Amino acid sequence: MSAHQADLAELLDERGISRLQILVFVLCGAAVFVDGFDTQAIGYVAPKLALAFGLPHAAMGSVFAAGLFGLAIGAFLIAPVADRIGRRPVIVAATASFGLLTLLTAFASGFSELMALRFLTGLGLGGAIPNAIALTAEYSPERRRAGIVMVMFCGFPLGAAVGGLVAARLLAEHGWASVFLAGGGATLLLVPVLVGLLPESIRFLAIRRTAANLSFRASTTASRRIAALLTRLDPGIDWQDARITANPAAPPSGGVRQLFTRRRIRTTLLLWVVYFMGLLDLYLLANWLPTTLHAKGVALENAVLATAMLQIGGIAGALTLGLAVTRLGPARVMPLAYAGGAACIVAIGLIGSSALLALLTAFGAGFAIIGCQNCNNGLAASLYPTEIRATGVGWANAVGRAGSIIGPTLGGIMLSVGSDISLIFIAAALPALLASFAVLALTRRR
Repeated sequence: MSAHQADLAELLDERGISRLQILVFVLCGAAVFVDGFDTQAIGYVAPKLALAFGLPHAAMGSVFAAGLFGLAIGAFLIAPVADRIGRRPVIVAATASFGLLTLLTAFASGFSELMALRFLTGLGLGGAIPNAIALTAEYSPERRRAGIVMVMFCGFPLGAAVGGLVAARLLAEHGWASVFLAGGGATLLLVPVLVGLLPESIRFLAIRRTAANLSFRASTTASRRIAALLTRLDPGIDWQDARITANPAAPPSGGVRQLFTRRRIRTTLLLWVVYFMGLLDLYLLANWLPTTLHAKGVALENAVLATAMLQIGGIAGALTLGLAVTRLGPARVMPLAYAGGAACIVAIGLIGSSALLALLTAFGAGFAIIGCQNCNNGLAASLYPTEIRATGVGWANAVGRAGSIIGPTLGGIMLSVGSDISLIFIAAALPALLASFAVLALTRRR
């Protein structure tokens, strides 16, 4: 077919899911899987690390915060580089970076070195996740984009959960360093697979080549790359002799200021409360659960397994609550889920040393807190018009990252002043309740 014409968005929307798209989704899911493993590894080994370095448990809060601060900086500074050089090179470089640094963490010899390595690891972790989401979205049909991204991102809690199962075995037999060796080694094994198989975003290549009416007749590297990818999407068309429309999205109108107009400021602030409180609780639990449960008398292996159950519950919650929100709306689902999560968090602090109850309550907390967090991106996207949607969602995530740093830090402070473990969990339930009220106010406002 000579002189074939097509719109890139329509091409993705009108055809079934191709092998190329499935490959992209699987590889991005693998990247966030190892990201989840390496992000959570420090929480699993914290009790052993504190013992090995002669540190009070509360000192690990600074280590957690260093990694999360690096993650936030990476999301701010590294992730946007992909808008200039492409998604693929940033995903590959970031994955190689945090894989190598996770591996090097196994050889840390002191507190300061551990802090520095976790900060640098966080930079790579923060750069990989947003671009894996972006690349998945850009290869997804619009009508199925939210669902595909949600399923792909389940790789993150799955990686964190598998990390817990692996850590429970390795800690008992080989010590804390083996967990970082396993996580870093697995990540570095993935890097050549990404280099060899992960394609660049067709939309990015097309927009960079020209804003519209891109012709493949010119013998250029960009044209050949786009034609080769389009042929893998639809081999029935001769894309070397075609014209395709790939219009970039309209630039934001008014930028950040548009988030604070008189009719949007209340929505923006309430959304920020939801993100901040949700991520505060998520990272407080993910980082401190092994240490606090072990302090309550739960065997370390079971405490690590309970933290893995937190992530497994998150996977179940992401799928279940995502479907419920799609059918019933966030107002009927998310406030109740957050309130249920608060109840489970309180229960964790009251169960004593029962390993079985620790597993069950951790699963419930993960189902609600992590599951709701997975729904927050869809909620945020629905609150803003197209021209400021990226800004609104991006800033909400940035505020949430502040919560992810403050949560583990507060846990460390409470431990350092000798707070009762049960009191720490009761306090941790308050952010979940505040998120519940904020979602209710936000959805009623709409």
